[in-house]
Amino acid sequence: MDYSKTVNLPNTDFPMKADLPRREPEMLKTWEEAKLYQQVRQQAEGKPKFILHDGPPYANGHIHLGHALNKILKDIVVKYKILQGFDVPFNPGWDCHGLPVEHQLFKELKITKHEIDQVTFRQKARVYAQKFIDIQREEFKRLGLLADWDNPYITMTNEYEAAIIGVFKELVRKDYIYKGLKPVHWCATCETALAEAEVEYADHTSPSVYVKFPVKNEKDTYVLIWTTTPWTLPANVAVAFHPESEYAYIKTGNETWILAEQLAERVMSKAKLTGYAVLKKVSGKTLEGLKLQHPFIDREVVGILGDFVTMEDGTGVVHIAPGHGEEDYLAGKKYNLPIIAPVNDQGKFTADVKDFAGQFVFKANEPIKSLLSSKNLLVHTEEITHSYPHCWRCKKPVIFRATEQWFLGVDRHGLRQELLANIKKVTWVPAIGQNRIASMVEQRPDWCLSRQRYWGMPIPIFYCKECNTDLMDVAAIEAVENMVRREGSDSWYIKTPSEILPENIKCSKCGSRNFRKETDILDVWFDSGVSHTAVLKHPEIFPGVTWPSDMYLEGSDQHRGWFQTSLITSVAATGQAPYKTVLTHGFTVDGEGKKMSKSLGNVISPQNIYSQQGADIIRLWVSSEDYTEDARLSPDIIKRLTEAYRKIRNTVRYFLANTYDFDAAKDSVPYARMTDIDKWALHKLQELVAEVTSAYDSYQFHQVYSKTYNFCVVAMSSFYLDVLKDRLYTFKSDGLARRSAQTVLYEILGTLARLLAPIMSFTAEEIWRYIPGKNKQKSVFLASFPIVKKEYLNNDLIAEWDRVLLLRGEVSKALEIARRDKIINSSLEAKVLVYLPVNHELTGVLRKFDHSWPSILIVSQAELPAEPLTGDKVFSSPEITGLQIMVTKAEGTKCSRCWNYSKAVGQDKDHPEICERCLPVVMGKDQRA
Repeated sequence: MDYSKTVNLPNTDFPMKADLPRREPEMLKTWEEAKLYQQVRQQAEGKPKFILHDGPPYANGHIHLGHALNKILKDIVVKYKILQGFDVPFNPGWDCHGLPVEHQLFKELKITKHEIDQVTFRQKARVYAQKFIDIQREEFKRLGLLADWDNPYITMTNEYEAAIIGVFKELVRKDYIYKGLKPVHWCATCETALAEAEVEYADHTSPSVYVKFPVKNEKDTYVLIWTTTPWTLPANVAVAFHPESEYAYIKTGNETWILAEQLAERVMSKAKLTGYAVLKKVSGKTLEGLKLQHPFIDREVVGILGDFVTMEDGTGVVHIAPGHGEEDYLAGKKYNLPIIAPVNDQGKFTADVKDFAGQFVFKANEPIKSLLSSKNLLVHTEEITHSYPHCWRCKKPVIFRATEQWFLGVDRHGLRQELLANIKKVTWVPAIGQNRIASMVEQRPDWCLSRQRYWGMPIPIFYCKECNTDLMDVAAIEAVENMVRREGSDSWYIKTPSEILPENIKCSKCGSRNFRKETDILDVWFDSGVSHTAVLKHPEIFPGVTWPSDMYLEGSDQHRGWFQTSLITSVAATGQAPYKTVLTHGFTVDGEGKKMSKSLGNVISPQNIYSQQGADIIRLWVSSEDYTEDARLSPDIIKRLTEAYRKIRNTVRYFLANTYDFDAAKDSVPYARMTDIDKWALHKLQELVAEVTSAYDSYQFHQVYSKTYNFCVVAMSSFYLDVLKDRLYTFKSDGLARRSAQTVLYEILGTLARLLAPIMSFTAEEIWRYIPGKNKQKSVFLASFPIVKKEYLNNDLIAEWDRVLLLRGEVSKALEIARRDKIINSSLEAKVLVYLPVNHELTGVLRKFDHSWPSILIVSQAELPAEPLTGDKVFSSPEITGLQIMVTKAEGTKCSRCWNYSKAVGQDKDHPEICERCLPVVMGKDQRA
């Protein structure tokens, strides 16, 4: 007889090979055709809302790994909340204006802004941005993101642009906007002012110079200053001393130098001077008002005091150019000093600096040093490498340059304190984010809003042509707002002021009605920074949204970027933060923690991963990383993740393959009639649900991954499923024992699919489709997130099985030794003898499971002798004192049906090849529980 036909062999169409690159696009098409997002929203109608507001990426290139990390983290949150029963409208966004798009487009066109008119360029920029919106949308979709892709928010649409003007209008109304002459970060390459968030710090080599400033009316007496920016000396109007430090008058040959006493020895060493003497010492405060002569310009320079002067380097005397530095500017305001900034938009000296006119400021360092040397005013020079601000877009060093710009006053009307108070009301994940953004807000200067570029939102301000007074009029701005809503922002550049302004508008100073328009555009961070209003306050455009949002989720660099600009605009306009929780993640780096770059050849693109391994591998990577640190990825990490994915998939496939003939409606076994090991598995499943739910709730997604992986690979594959095989394959197909196991497998299947859905979305959906039963939802994302079923929790049972597993682990060691010594080949060839002293704490458990040990240990026979074991084959457990184990060859003959060894094989004349366990099954009489 062919007994293989009587065995319940696994059977499933669920493929062993995932083939994700092929199957995932098919599933995406199915989701799209079924309008899954709309189904999810419709099902959640009337339920509590959860608003995760998407930070908009720039529409200027293909997505990279950082985009994938960010958007998948968001998608995990969105899907988890959906499964929990929330209504989760998610409108993805794109940032379209500003330097990122403009920079890339100019590179493609191979021209500068001086070679094309603004309206023509803006039209090209709009087409360019739309092209990459469409490209990125498809690339994001490929990652399996569930979103309202047909209704994203785009910062260059008329409605959004009007909202930008509307928020600006409100800030003008509340007197937060002003125009001022002050130094800002200026990129000479991009020819525009930069905000703090647009500046990156990198190493830069600068000349370090020690320069003598002649003291007026004191022959051969000089104040010695130190600077790393010689090019700013043409704008010098003062030198600063620390009021509390001591300064020395030092005799050096025929000259007397004034510098900080505590730095004198170091300076003299650099100047290679040994024969010097300290004539006298004075307090810094006595040097206030000291009159000096500029080294090479006919200009009087004055001594001032400043707490910002440090004694770490240099001479303890700082040269002050209010037109080229924030601290210098503030000191200049205090002392009513002139603000001189003789540098043009290209970073070149103007004609005001006759000796260096037309020279780029950094290139002028050497000529300035030569001029100082020729006048015997250069004491020492060297080069130093230090952290220096660079433009975030072109990566070139920036300069500080005083220009007239539009600002949002952070200290106006107590705004800074309001911002700090609101920061404390927000939940920051991780918690350190609160200190990070608070320290930035405490120190940040006023926000420079104006940019000297083509592609962006116009600053809706007019100037009187007669007296140059700016028109800060709410009605005028509202007229621009309405025009932009109707016709878009290009209308600002096409229409004349008289076509835009209401007829009754006139200059508040001279009464003229003749105006010109501001030519600067708004900082692009203002565009995205008002998205909380442009999107969340417009449910008529984005159905279901509410304000404020429950969460913002971006990279940690956004503490000084989008999180901050959103906070400033929201608190200034409404008095409240636009978000309740802010979650931040690190950056993507290679396996060694190095930044990914083309030059290093370590860039890994999401497109390559999802086209070769599948998007679920990227999603698994995102969930496996502790996002509070930088996320590492390398070919080796991808390989390990692919292997982890395979193990999870194979575990699930085993569940499916052994529930092929199970109908939950009629075959489920009540909990009370289940075997203890099945109850153990259900308890472990509830622990998993509790742990995973807690991990999702606290946004610890790497815990979701690790807990689920360990459940599948350790608790299930390495133990439960291993023990279950015999019962599933060889017991009566519809018998109580097998149906009990299948009930558990079915429960685990449905639970696992839903636990994994936010992370392995494609695979979870695939699993869901293969789970037998007609009463489940058509998509896993229309199902409910699992909850802990308390009726399956049994701590006493778990404590007992923990002892069973402890004993099993020690027997496994003995079996491994027996395999090594060639006593057995497989565990089913073994007979195991296990001895424990009568009074041992584990003896009760050992005896209780007397008849179950063969199946628990997966051996053919197990005996529990009353006397200690003897002989050289006895294994004495190093972990459990008194435990002895002996492995011998199993008695009897191998059953051709279940492969267990038994002395009963051959005793039945009709079925001589099978054992006493299999005989009733074949005869249709199996009654085992």
